[in-house]
Amino acid sequence: MEKMKKLFAGRPHWMNALMIFCAYMTFIYMPFDLFYKPVDQDAEVWFGYMLHGWAAKATEPLHWLIYGAGFFGFLKMKQWMFPWAALYVAQVAIGMAVWPWLYSEAAWWMGVLVGLPFAALAVMLFRAKSQFDGMVFRTIDAEKQDNALPN
Repeated sequence: MEKMKKLFAGRPHWMNALMIFCAYMTFIYMPFDLFYKPVDQDAEVWFGYMLHGWAAKATEPLHWLIYGAGFFGFLKMKQWMFPWAALYVAQVAIGMAVWPWLYSEAAWWMGVLVGLPFAALAVMLFRAKSQFDGMVFRTIDAEKQDNALPN
């Protein structure tokens, strides 16, 4: 249990949730999508535009790389996560807003409504620049030093 506490220490809860999501996508969903899902059922979305079949299969490694980098970046709180995590989530927000225009009969405002939470998340990631400095490991290292001091 202590190891789990340390794994999630030093990050806001919403950032831990993003790390868990990236881990799921990296280790469970993307391998299934790439290696198990038949090509004729494959679909990938970029900026709201859906690719099917071999075009989708060809872009899956890029999604896998992005989610893997996201997991590693959140786990280690890497500086390069700023601004890339925010930009990727902004791309998702755009995609959520564009999707209804391209693929459904929903009103334009529905796309905007669905895209807003992702836009807010992109802003939160952009504003979290100072947290992407390895702070998680400074926190853990400080705990180790405190524990090493004689009583």
